[in-house]
Amino acid sequence: MKDGSESAQRKPAGLMARHAPIPELYVSYESAQKLKHEAGALPSWDLTQRQVCDLELLMNGGFHPLKGFMTEADYDGVVADMRLADGSLWPMPVTLDVSEAFAEKVEPGQDIALRDAEGVILAILSVTDKWVPNKAREAEGVFGADDLAHPAVNYLHNTAGSVYLGGPITGIQPPVHYDFKARRDTPNELRAYFRKLGWRKVVAFQTRNPLHRAHQELTFRAAKEAQANLLIHPVVGMTKPGDVDHFTRVRCYEAVLDKYPAATTHLSLLNLAMRMGGPREALWHAIIRRNHGLTHFIVGRDHAGPGKNSQGKDFYDPYAAQELVRKHQEEIGIEMLDFKQMVYVQEKAQYFPVDEIPEGATVLD
Repeated sequence: MKDGSESAQRKPAGLMARHAPIPELYVSYESAQKLKHEAGALPSWDLTQRQVCDLELLMNGGFHPLKGFMTEADYDGVVADMRLADGSLWPMPVTLDVSEAFAEKVEPGQDIALRDAEGVILAILSVTDKWVPNKAREAEGVFGADDLAHPAVNYLHNTAGSVYLGGPITGIQPPVHYDFKARRDTPNELRAYFRKLGWRKVVAFQTRNPLHRAHQELTFRAAKEAQANLLIHPVVGMTKPGDVDHFTRVRCYEAVLDKYPAATTHLSLLNLAMRMGGPREALWHAIIRRNHGLTHFIVGRDHAGPGKNSQGKDFYDPYAAQELVRKHQEEIGIEMLDFKQMVYVQEKAQYFPVDEIPEGATVLD
């Protein structure tokens, strides 16, 4: 028999008080010190950059309702139809991939220490599942094609380990970030910030590129349309190979902040490892933003699209992401604002959505 609190967590997120704290996977400071000492004797896995990003969002509640790296049953459900074994909507596998050599030393029922690149123990994974995934099926199911031109499919086949481990996480400490510390808010820190300022409606703008003038116009309009405050919430974990580095991007965002009306806009950095998974990724981004206490989320054209496939065609239909998020927005408890491409109309000297261009105008794109 499940206890009542668990069934309460199953309710659609809209019913969770929007700015009430979200469950985290960390133990108390005292327990963490004790565990850290004990974990020294456990087999340990050195996390990849992507795994550190995933672990941080698992521990701080950004990936709620996940309690750890996915079990085989959760993984199978997510790959097949975007549902965890308990029926919750979740579009993206979050698994701990390890090498065959390491997997041979670990059996379900064992605990392992998870360390960052410097060897610091961040968490303990209580292994419940160990399996060899069908990566071609994962690529087809999650990304729509087993095509190496897709960065996440390439990662899956050429970088990720061949065995997956799943099980609950006990969080000991968050990963250390040496840059932009004041800009990195956990879901509960953002919720507390919105609560303190009395922001009831907040629109999230997700970006992995420097902001340009059309973005500024688009976000302005979104906040106005929803009568909401604005959170610029760029991804600084892992984006697409070849993207502008996050140091440069964050400086650009900080410069643009001055262009927004005072006290209407906040900038916060999200340490997410993007998969560039198009529609599923957009839905995943929406759930993550809901967990951060946001009420609205802007989904643009070809949201999180990776570009061209090996046949030179776009991987995803440009509006497929908006359709998928719109279909599930009520269930996940966040409202989608869809935005068409913004273009500059010379005669008016201002920006317009593509579908609102005055007749006969000169358009700069």
